[in-house]
Amino acid sequence: MSITTPAGFRAAGVAAGLKSTGAADLALVVNDGPRFDSASVFTANRCKANPVLWSQEVVKDGVVRAVVLNSGGANCYTGAEGFQTTHAVAERVAERVGIGAVDVVVCSTGLIGLANPRENLLAGVDAAYDALSADGGEDAARAIMTTDSVHKQVVVEGAGWSVAGMAKGAGMLAPQLATMLVVLTTDAVVPADELDAALRAATRVSFDRLDSDGCMSTNDTVTVLASGASGITPTAEDFTAALTQACTELAMQLLKDAEGADHEIAITVLHAASEDDAVEVGRSVARSNLFKAAVFGRDPNWGRVLASMGTTGAAFDPADLDVAMNGVWVCRSSTPAEDPAGVDLSGREVSVTIDLKAGDERATVWTNDLTHAYVHENSAYSS
Repeated sequence: MSITTPAGFRAAGVAAGLKSTGAADLALVVNDGPRFDSASVFTANRCKANPVLWSQEVVKDGVVRAVVLNSGGANCYTGAEGFQTTHAVAERVAERVGIGAVDVVVCSTGLIGLANPRENLLAGVDAAYDALSADGGEDAARAIMTTDSVHKQVVVEGAGWSVAGMAKGAGMLAPQLATMLVVLTTDAVVPADELDAALRAATRVSFDRLDSDGCMSTNDTVTVLASGASGITPTAEDFTAALTQACTELAMQLLKDAEGADHEIAITVLHAASEDDAVEVGRSVARSNLFKAAVFGRDPNWGRVLASMGTTGAAFDPADLDVAMNGVWVCRSSTPAEDPAGVDLSGREVSVTIDLKAGDERATVWTNDLTHAYVHENSAYSS
């Protein structure tokens, strides 16, 4: 199970010497066709890393034939030299694969302000190209890890075609997207414009609703490549459903590996006037450090939920709100209801349900608790 499960793809993961540990830190994914359709989405952060600036131009024509990714350094705010390094890496991939550099997406992850040694990267590309294999997907997934404790992969089977993906990310998880790199592959026949529509629909309800710590990264990239090697053209609905499933499963893997987390929290907002209102309310709770610290302390403090909701512009009556935690309706009509002592927060999975009583829309936002371990991890981070 890896990104090379769909036909038409090879991948590799190697050690290029970017990580002081000597662990694998460079991955290469190549689409062997016969089609080379692609779509991508990137961070909404205005402060973007050099690979994002490069790749945003690459993807404009809907054709991508290779993706090269490195961990160990973000290549962000490293000046003109850093951008030239990104360009040089794309050129080396293009030279080895026999394509144009304008068809190579480049991704980096790690510390901001760290200049990746160009010589190491270029040698890493050579080693990765030599190691390319239809069985190399798992090595590629391991090579993009930074503070991740596990590598993340997914495969979703269609009717004679499939979608697969790999992701990295364990902190700075917030729309859009997260501190993550994601490569998705499919052997279905899907033109670039349809891929773009499907990817945006999928990320809207998966990665864009993952809000671990409210911090938006500079390097986030999600790219999907379609080889068409199966010869099968699924309906737009079937393909979007499969891609959404893949993105959601990867998002949940990212959530479960969030730095230092003890709890994964699903915040579901019901009966909102609009989907945007539901997302805004869910996100307000997800970003409340008071609420997240309470969950870490196993305290079902529903007052912190209401206080967070009050910071939004969503339509609701502040005097008529219901809140449940793990199925216990601790608040009804904005007053105490069932005994909070009945809320069991000993397990990792926590559900918060909010009823706005303002319409028919709903949405779920995912987050995790705020722990001592998270503070420790991010006060001494190394790539």
